[in-house]
Amino acid sequence: MQIELTANQKKELESRHKKERDRRIADRIKFILLYSEGWTQVDISQALRICPETVHDHLKDLANSQKLKPENGGSQSRLTEEQTIAFVKHLEIHTYTKVSDIYRTGYLIMRLC
Repeated sequence: MQIELTANQKKELESRHKKERDRRIADRIKFILLYSEGWTQVDISQALRICPETVHDHLKDLANSQKLKPENGGSQSRLTEEQTIAFVKHLEIHTYTKVSDIYRTGYLIMRLC
């Protein structure tokens, strides 16, 4: 599979890469840019410090759906809609430095609502 990018597409991807905070998405963007420049899958895996199978998976994902974001899923929320809204409002007002404090606050909100 050959990836052909227009100058605008390349510029857009480079801009998005600079702004991207999720390293996995940034790696996928770098993969697309490098592959479009003619790099081999092995060279890309070495440059990005990822295994060759991951590079192959990125290429397959791109061919199938042109996706950049990994779809790992995540867990189901244990909070109701009402509890989630209350928790988000609380976090917008209060700042915590430890995850354990946030967890405790969420647990208390879950018990109170």
